[in-house]
Parts: sequence; C-alpha cells; structure tokens
Amino acid sequence: MAQSFQSLSEQMADTVESVAPSIVRVGGRRRMGASGVVWAADGVVVTANHVVRRDEVSIGLPNGEKVSASIIGRDPTTDLAVLRADTSGLTAATWDDAHLRVGQLVLALARPGRGVQATLGVVSAVGESWRTGAGGEIDRYLQTDVLMYPGFSGGPLLAGEAFAGINSSALLRGASVTIPATTVRRVVESLVSHGRVRRGYLGISSQMVRLPAELAESIGQETALLLVNVEPESPAAAAGLLMGDTLVALDGQPVRDVDDLMALLGGDRVGRKVPAQIVRGGERRDLNVTIGERV
Repeated sequence: MAQSFQSLSEQMADTVESVAPSIVRVGGRRRMGASGVVWAADGVVVTANHVVRRDEVSIGLPNGEKVSASIIGRDPTTDLAVLRADTSGLTAATWDDAHLRVGQLVLALARPGRGVQATLGVVSAVGESWRTGAGGEIDRYLQTDVLMYPGFSGGPLLAGEAFAGINSSALLRGASVTIPATTVRRVVESLVSHGRVRRGYLGISSQMVRLPAELAESIGQETALLLVNVEPESPAAAAGLLMGDTLVALDGQPVRDVDDLMALLGGDRVGRKVPAQIVRGGERRDLNVTIGERV
C-alpha cells in the first residue's frame, strides 16, 4: 500500500514537472499575481478575464524572465482573456476534457509567484452545458473540490497529462468551477481571429409561452418564444417578424426557451441567412432571417 502511494505520488510530481513550462504568471492587477497557460509558442497566453484589471500586463515566464504583454481580447461572459506576451519559443499546453468523470483525481496548478504550485482534488460534478450570469455559454459544467488559493485563477486543471480547462473563482460564488477545454478553445480562437467573441443578434424581446395542445403535438414541443417586441431596422424586422409572432424553430432547431435561442445565435451563424419557423394567427409560417452581430 505504502509503495503504491509512493509510486502515485512520484508520478503526479513528475507530471506537474513536465507541464510546468506551459504555466506562466500573469501580472494584471496591482497587488496579487494570477496564472495563465501558454496557448501558442509565439507568446499567446490564456487566463481568467477577472484577473486582468489593467491594460499594462506582465508575464512571468517559467525561466524567471518577466516580459510585457498586450491584451488580444477578452470575454467577460466566460471569464476568459487572451494575451500576447512579448516573447516566443514557449511551450504550448496540451488540452483534453473529453474523458473527465466524477471522482477522478485532478490537480489545480498555478504560478502566482516564480514557482509552480499545485493542489489536489477530485471532480465533484460533471454536467451539461450552462449559461453564466453574464450570458456566456459554457460547453459543460465542471466542478471540483480543489481549494482555490490566491493566484490560482487563470491556471489550469490537470487531468492525466493534459489540461482539462481553466480554473475560475469568478463564475459561480461558492463553487470551484473549471472552464472546460472545449469552451477555452472556442473562445480563444474567436478572440485571436476577431478580438471578440462574435454573438448573433435578432433584435427581439421574447418570453417563453406554452403552445396549445394540438400545435404542441404536431410540432413535437410544448413551449416556444412569444415575441413581445421587434426592434425597428433589426434583422428580425427585416425578415418580416412581428410582435405577437411565436418563434418555434431557427435554422431547423427547436426554440423552446431563451437558452435555446441564445445557443443558436453563436458566432458561426453571424451573417448567415437561416430559416425561422413561426406561428402567426394560429398558422405556421416559414421565413428567412439573416443573423446580425451583437456589438
């Protein structure tokens, strides 16, 4: 038993040592350093947005060197920010959150100072996609029982030999949640390409309503969105949508509630003309709407 424990301990220490070159210190606030992860060897670093509180940012490299960095973009809704450090030849991290299970041992890593720090815990919950209080879409719910020491925000969650995501203490009060690698990849790629996360826009206000029983049975869903306002000159208005219409589907996908609609207004649909199915005066109609971009 003691030998097995010692073997596991040594393996974990070796793994931390092997991934340490991909973890940096982020100086984005006055008093306390935070952590970040090398996304690309040419100096691209991902961290938590809430730890970057000023425009002048410094990066503490694994070799002890300190370099300046600029902000490529930030997404407060998912608490992610992307920086470009004034350096190159860094060691990019390996990411994978596909095989996480409840009860799995994980390590939260950080570099709030010069050296790497670690804390051990287990995955306490894995769930479906969820929306943050600021409206950001997180691809899966990932909660651990790791203790988030000061400076750990923006650092990675290590599962095996890959980073499963970025730890954040700002998304949910009272819970240690990790922004999964799938979300990190999507947001970082958007910020690097566009400087922002592109989000679709229709120009409507809506509320969920229950459909009449006969209509619900015919289309296979019980609820939809009643349009209570359509902004003038908006994409919805240009498509012919009217206040009082009920939106039941967009781009071939059911719209049962606001979360369904927000999920369908992702950046990949911005600028695209997609079919919208509505109910007007008790009759189903099909329209085409070009998704705008929220600014």
